[in-house]
Amino acid sequence: MDMQTGAIKPRLSFWQLWNMSFGFFGIQFGFALQNANTSRIFSTLGADPDNLALYWLAAPVTGLLVQPVIGYLSDNTWHPKWGRRRPFFFIGAVLAAIALFLMPNSAALWMAVAVLWMMDAAINVSMEPFRAFVGDKLDASQQTAGYAMQTFFIGCGAVIASLLPVFFESMGVSNEAVGGMIPQTVRYSFYAGGAIFFLAVLWTVVSADELPPADMDAFNAERKHARSLGVALTEIVGGFTRMPKTMVQLAFVQFFTWIALFAMWIYTGSAIADNVFGTTDAQSSEFQAAGSFVGVMFAVYSGVSALAAFLLPVFARATSRKTVHACCLAIGGLSLASIYLITDKNMLMLPMIGVGLAWASILTMPYAILAGSLPAKRMGYFMGLFNFFVVIPQICSGLLLGGVTKHFFGGHTVMTVALGGGCMLIAAVLTLFVTDRAAPVKAGI
Repeated sequence: MDMQTGAIKPRLSFWQLWNMSFGFFGIQFGFALQNANTSRIFSTLGADPDNLALYWLAAPVTGLLVQPVIGYLSDNTWHPKWGRRRPFFFIGAVLAAIALFLMPNSAALWMAVAVLWMMDAAINVSMEPFRAFVGDKLDASQQTAGYAMQTFFIGCGAVIASLLPVFFESMGVSNEAVGGMIPQTVRYSFYAGGAIFFLAVLWTVVSADELPPADMDAFNAERKHARSLGVALTEIVGGFTRMPKTMVQLAFVQFFTWIALFAMWIYTGSAIADNVFGTTDAQSSEFQAAGSFVGVMFAVYSGVSALAAFLLPVFARATSRKTVHACCLAIGGLSLASIYLITDKNMLMLPMIGVGLAWASILTMPYAILAGSLPAKRMGYFMGLFNFFVVIPQICSGLLLGGVTKHFFGGHTVMTVALGGGCMLIAAVLTLFVTDRAAPVKAGI
């Protein structure tokens, strides 16, 4: 039974959970290619290392603007065939596929930054309704399993996407930045990612259905009222004053968590190139080799997250969701900080295991905890609003980490990565103060 509406939701089978989550396999292809290769692309096109974080601002600013609006619109959408969330899955997939084809063909830095805006906006159009989709379709006792299934596909998609440049290089494709242009391995990886993104999301659009509003007349009346621009803006902005207590508490956890993740995504490439491969020259073969190796590292943590996705709900039943999340964040923080001490590239796989455990929990537990505290008819909007506490720390990182790296760390980005580990440890402590209105969780999926 849905705790907010009292309506009984059908219990879904394993394969129904599979179909409704499969689109995340494609979505994560886009994010994984972005996270592992954007700094490499920017550096290859001549970006100043001190400004890398500023160039990345395109991604979180886009999410800040797009996700609450998309969540609000999807809450007030219903089509007899397409449903509520699936129109947004499909539109976002088309736009994201186009952006993934454009990104590796950027001929100048400004073009790559502009395409990043487009790509991140499109991915967000698809992604956030997927978070609300779980709350729409699943009873509270299945929601943790639903988010775990999404995490599984996120991990699988990220593993393959992160390894694509290495795969293409093994097939004889050039990994050199000839004439300052983006390597062919990266180009082909983005082309494959664009196709897979679209096809995976299309699978969910075609194979999954949606539950209609319980009271269609009331829904239509409310939707008509919501079409007013003034009403829409008032509700979107006013949501900040109506956030449930649990959401406010999770906001602080998310803030420090995502500073850590943003530091890792922006600076791991240059940190490994400097600390392990012994170069800071973005045009050198060693720097490009470091970039490909970071893809392998990211594939390891993504693979661990896919495997851990179905174990975390088991531990959550034995303890609690917030205990599991706090432990995973603590392990991830210590692992990320330890990269500062490692100079042997083969040893870098060990901290990625810990980061993978943290990543699995980050993608599962906060959303499972949050879903139980949200009103059902505003699930999409509040899930979009929750993304503010993902993108605000990223914006802070973009504005501040470059200066911190330059003035406090002497340009050594490996120290910035270690700082990210410290932030994740703070998030672990704050998790212990979150109120989790956990519903009884039945055994199995």
